[in-house]
Amino acid sequence: TNIGSILASVNPYKPIPGLYGVDAIELYRQHRLGELPPHIFATANECYCCLWKRHDSQCVLISGESGAGKTESTKLLLKFLSAMSQTSLGAPVCEKSTHVEEAILES
Repeated sequence: TNIGSILASVNPYKPIPGLYGVDAIELYRQHRLGELPPHIFATANECYCCLWKRHDSQCVLISGESGAGKTESTKLLLKFLSAMSQTSLGAPVCEKSTHVEEAILES
């Protein structure tokens, strides 16, 4: 659920097909925060928009207990931001990632 610009999420402890795929990235990149159901990509898109359109510095705080999914959430945020940076360069979201993107996501 969203609480303002805060996303409160629960780790389902199992994969949910399509939840974090290219189609989800494409869907959430086209909408503002609150227009679609709560999602980590909506939060990431808000950060991206504020960074580039308003030139505001951004910080995302990911908090939770051990096993809550903090590392996976970070990877998903980076995945979305990487995809957005690729599309800003004119590449489609589904295009193969660059070496730099892969290195960031693996770190």
